[in-house]
Amino acid sequence: MRLFPIIPIWLMLPISIFLIIIVLITKKSRVTIYEIFIIILLFIINLRPMFSSGNSNIIVNDLDVLFVVDNTISMYAEDYSSNNSERINAVKEDCSYIIRELSGARFALITFNNSSKIDIPFTFDNNIVNESIDILQPMVSYYAKGSSLNTPHNDMESILKNNQDNKRKKIVFFISDGEITDDSRLKSFSDLKEYIDDGAVLGYGTTDGGYMKQNDGYSNEIKYVEDTSTWPYKKAISKLDEDNLEDIAKDLGVDYVYMNKQSNIDKTLKKVKKSINTTGTESDISSYTDIYYIFTIPLLILLFLLYNEYKRRSL
Repeated sequence: MRLFPIIPIWLMLPISIFLIIIVLITKKSRVTIYEIFIIILLFIINLRPMFSSGNSNIIVNDLDVLFVVDNTISMYAEDYSSNNSERINAVKEDCSYIIRELSGARFALITFNNSSKIDIPFTFDNNIVNESIDILQPMVSYYAKGSSLNTPHNDMESILKNNQDNKRKKIVFFISDGEITDDSRLKSFSDLKEYIDDGAVLGYGTTDGGYMKQNDGYSNEIKYVEDTSTWPYKKAISKLDEDNLEDIAKDLGVDYVYMNKQSNIDKTLKKVKKSINTTGTESDISSYTDIYYIFTIPLLILLFLLYNEYKRRSL
């Protein structure tokens, strides 16, 4: 079994313990038992446990492919291409496409919003990387502190430097809309250039911009982000900033590619494929399947019982 926490364990554990303590202090009834088990189940679901679903053989090559994905609220703006889909939906499809096209490589994933984290270190298990990208969700708007493109720099440096001695080619796909909203200035990424062999900075969105939906964390109602700088409030607009993305691409020594359709990445992928040295060996790769959804069943039952208990007491 493997664990791939959605919220880091170091953060989720003290939160869970704190909530349990609050429940124990404030209540003494079977409602308390329901609430404690609900907290425990939420903690387990957050751990995102996976069981091995078998092994598969693949012909491996000498590529290490790193995805660096902007997961700020602006990436959920509804201005991808002509169908007004959320930018992140296109990102998920395009990453899946890149993984298929570069099959046999090792893949890794860094995501960033307020902070950056290495979600998946380099692995041959494509399914885990695909699934981790596919489940990306916007952070609760209450905790959002604005966008900075500088956030993933240190994690990028760490994962690239730590894997530099294996003589595998390092391919980086930096994925963002280029928007900076926290008043920070874009720092140079040029110190990472020496660790990168190829890749691209992929830009999503439009210069006209799009509206963004958010979860406020309280009502669980999905609403559009509002611009509170003027009254009456209007829907906030997120716009593609290609200047920032082109600066990052120049620093990293890779191409900038505007992504309003999937085929735009084909030229870069063709160039990367030409550099591949296939080892000719088969690697026995373990595949893993999510089982967190199993724990949603008792969670729903407990929520139903808790609701009935509160309803009974209110009568």
